[in-house]
Amino acid sequence: MAEMPEVTVSVSELVALLNQTYEFAFPGIVITGELANFKVSRGKWVYFDLKDDEASVRFFGTVYMLPGPLEDGMLMHVRGTPHMHERFGFSVNVQTMQPAGEGSIRRAAELLTAKLRAEGLFDPARKRPLPYPPQRIGLITSRQSAAYADFTKILAARWGGVRIDLIDVQVQGEAAPEQIVSAIERFNERAKPPEVLVIIRGGGSADDLAAFSAETVTRAVAASRVPVLAAIGHEIDVSLVELAADKHASTPSNAAELLVPDKQTELRAVRQATIDMYDYLQDIFESRRERLQDFVVDATESVERLLKQQHTQLQSTRQLLAVLSPQAALKRGYAIVRQENGRVVRSAADAPVGAIVRIEVDSGHITAEVTASNKKG
Repeated sequence: MAEMPEVTVSVSELVALLNQTYEFAFPGIVITGELANFKVSRGKWVYFDLKDDEASVRFFGTVYMLPGPLEDGMLMHVRGTPHMHERFGFSVNVQTMQPAGEGSIRRAAELLTAKLRAEGLFDPARKRPLPYPPQRIGLITSRQSAAYADFTKILAARWGGVRIDLIDVQVQGEAAPEQIVSAIERFNERAKPPEVLVIIRGGGSADDLAAFSAETVTRAVAASRVPVLAAIGHEIDVSLVELAADKHASTPSNAAELLVPDKQTELRAVRQATIDMYDYLQDIFESRRERLQDFVVDATESVERLLKQQHTQLQSTRQLLAVLSPQAALKRGYAIVRQENGRVVRSAADAPVGAIVRIEVDSGHITAEVTASNKKG
């Protein structure tokens, strides 16, 4: 058997050769292990180990790759590339990292919750009212998911005419947080954004729902200039996205119920309101009719009383005029003496001797000549 030729390389050449081999053989690899010796340097660089019962591997990355606050003992999924450094030896350069297992995911969520709560991201005073009902909805979910089917079905059944703009994203896995953040930003950057953003996902394990408790996604929801409604998982699941949203629903179906009224209920309410309004108007009409009838009766009685009073007064006036009438005086034997020109003789001077006068009596008149005229006194 022929001997293999001996290869002699320098240290730096060996490092370069190993890195070429790593890049070819492991362009990206996901490693699962327990977090140990976790440290952040200068607020920028991250150093930690992943270990199991038999080995430990060093990792290096930046704080921008952190899913949130972490602590030793957590089980982590870390995607990275193996690398041999000229001075610091072998490590894995971190690309992405996420807690793994319900215990670690829960603990990471607890740490991140405390951090974001201290910053005020979950403060009720930040919550904005949702439009009711909206005309345009920005929906962020997977088009193939049951959550999408449930939400759109309930929305269409309850209320028509609502436009839904969907951005199809992954709702679990490594790519999910980045896609969800991008969708939120795209809706917010539109010249005419939707009236409300709806982020939904059906139930699942803690791993399945982890994207909706990622710090980047939670901060994107809190920073959205468009109000956000979130419904992640089942009623017992509460993600950080739901805490940061302006309102959260127990399920995707409940999200649709919170956004729009039920048209059948509204139609029944309109019908009942119409009946109530008709009854109200009927009551008003009947009340006005009764008042009008009472007014007519009162007015008629008032007019009758007034006419009776005027009639009585007229009769009294007639009687008084009859008593004061010259004809009445003539009937009692009096007479009216008039000059030839028709003027009444009121004194002896009006009828001098020789004047012709006309004497009116009850039954006619007498023409006479004045033969004597005497003045009183």
